[in-house]
Amino acid sequence: MQSLKCLSGVTNLGQKLLISSTRNILNTSRPRNVFSCRFKRTVLQASAASTSRTTDAFPSASIPQDPPFSGLEDVLLSYIFGNKKATEVAHLVWERVVRKGDTVIDATCGNGYDTLAMLKMVADESGQGRVYGFDIQKEALGSAASLLEESVNPTEKELVKLFLRCHSTMAEVLPEDTSVRLVAFNLGYLPGGNKTIITESQTTAEALNAAIGILMPGGLISLVVYVGHPGGREELVTVEEFCSKLPVEKWSCCKIQMLNRQLAPILVFLFRKCWN
Repeated sequence: MQSLKCLSGVTNLGQKLLISSTRNILNTSRPRNVFSCRFKRTVLQASAASTSRTTDAFPSASIPQDPPFSGLEDVLLSYIFGNKKATEVAHLVWERVVRKGDTVIDATCGNGYDTLAMLKMVADESGQGRVYGFDIQKEALGSAASLLEESVNPTEKELVKLFLRCHSTMAEVLPEDTSVRLVAFNLGYLPGGNKTIITESQTTAEALNAAIGILMPGGLISLVVYVGHPGGREELVTVEEFCSKLPVEKWSCCKIQMLNRQLAPILVFLFRKCWN
């Protein structure tokens, strides 16, 4: 109950969590297990509009049955109170979705840390898992390749395909009829690189459109949005507008944002529902 009391006092402490949901998840008069159930249920609400994607082309086997936030309540609280990074939370959510042998996409390869994390999630003795990584900077792909060289064996490294091209073209390089479990974006600029080379609203929107066309039911699109650089907030607006137009019958979209830490990265998750 102590963690619930702390959570109910978030507003008074000046720490606020904004999650795109239509229900109140902070009912502290209920036992902890009821709160947990409500958290799992309400954190995955979405805004609705229109799209006309079909799912017949995607297999339904091995679809995760539990909501990806199930069991991660303490992790999310750690993020709220500044004890975990946004990327750490994202990786833990990915682990709830991704299966061995899956195909996943790192849409913003950067220095390769997300790529490596994805590889560890999909690699097994079957050799069927695949990680496709995209970046427009040779420097980034070089760093990612070096990290993989140092961190995994040659067999695992063969499961990763890196592309020097815009992430908006991701669907063009996939083998025909490929089903993707996870598409992850870490928006902004290359850490340690040229800060004037950034992801941009237009190509991010195009990449999101490509991602929803290849994502399998039960899959996840994950974004960490940085707003502290020029163009960052405009890109966040683009992401929010894109999410708000996805139909609630097929998608659950949520945003985790600290209101009084103006430059804190913002987590956005788009879950494709299993039953549509």
